[in-house]
Amino acid sequence: MNEHDEIGVFLGLDVGKSAHHGHGLTPAGKKVFDKQLPNTEPKLREVFAKLKTKFGTVLVVVDQPASIGALPLTVARDADCKVAYLPGLSMRRIADLYPGEAKTDARDAAVIADAARTMPHTLRSLELTDEITAELTVLVGFDQDLAAEATRTSNRIRGLLTQFHPSLERVLGPRLDHQAVTWLLERYGSPAALRKAGRRRLVEVIRPKAPRMATRLIDEVFDALDEQTVVVPGTGTLDVVIPSLARSLGAVHEQRRAAEAQITALLEDHPLSKVLTSLPGVGVRTAAALLVTVGDGTSFPTAAHLASYAGLAPTTKSSGTSIHGEHAPRGGNRQLKRAMFLSAFAALHDPVSRTYYDRCRARGKTHTQALLRLARQRINVLFAMLRDGTFYEPRTPRLT
Repeated sequence: MNEHDEIGVFLGLDVGKSAHHGHGLTPAGKKVFDKQLPNTEPKLREVFAKLKTKFGTVLVVVDQPASIGALPLTVARDADCKVAYLPGLSMRRIADLYPGEAKTDARDAAVIADAARTMPHTLRSLELTDEITAELTVLVGFDQDLAAEATRTSNRIRGLLTQFHPSLERVLGPRLDHQAVTWLLERYGSPAALRKAGRRRLVEVIRPKAPRMATRLIDEVFDALDEQTVVVPGTGTLDVVIPSLARSLGAVHEQRRAAEAQITALLEDHPLSKVLTSLPGVGVRTAAALLVTVGDGTSFPTAAHLASYAGLAPTTKSSGTSIHGEHAPRGGNRQLKRAMFLSAFAALHDPVSRTYYDRCRARGKTHTQALLRLARQRINVLFAMLRDGTFYEPRTPRLT
């Protein structure tokens, strides 16, 4: 940090739900604070004020800047303290350098404070989050929870269909994201119910929701029904279970559509929105995820730093003369890594991205390794776009 020499006390906070443990050190390493802090504004403000009065500038450092760490950071800023973030992976690695193996709140707070004092390069700045980014953070987290719930419910439906009528699952399973299919299963959840409704009626009732595929879908459904003449024991339960699961899935999809609309509205007011979405493969949800994890990119000195933070710096497993190939590191920000991988996959329709991917495959890389390399190369592009505030310009990257 540029203003490291101005700090009068380094206050490390191991944040908790109801209370945080604070550990304060002077630049010389003298302990000046070591106790629990209730997670309330009055108590936090009181401690910050006392430390400021006695030592001058206070640097408050946390290992979790969101959720349970949000209030102490907000109060610290309002009390004119400086704030910073020690990433969890760095925290754990640094903790290994200190004596003792027991993981306690007091020890973690002491490690955070001493790391801030002696290793300022490990800290990440925490710029004041604007209202748009704060709202996006909540909405993106909510949308990701909904996506996980949709996946769980879809898998449950597909599992039941596979158990009792595999041919029907092959038709409906891959289409469970379509509103017409969930609506159909809400009303006709079993093979018997579908047969009873009849081909003509089913085409009529789903045509408003799927005009282009109504006839084709129902034809495929009845072809699948005709493939299986036996009734697997327990099939009768589908009339109760499948409609219930389909209703839950439809409700989750509706919530995701509403969340996406809110995210889109917020993105329209963010100055970096159009910059991010100009990159092939980056849609509304990915752009929002990038904004809440990377921001404007100024906290990363180079593209390599950003790639390391994302866990997209390929490494090679080796032992002696044996080389086991490239793989993505286990560390890194999972949300950012997922966003970059998904956007790389979505960008395969882009000629430049596809050419780079195909060249990687031609050099013997597996599909996953080629996507890893493409995602890493796109980190360079993203970093340059954020640094210069410019839109994406297609340029064929060189293989390294």
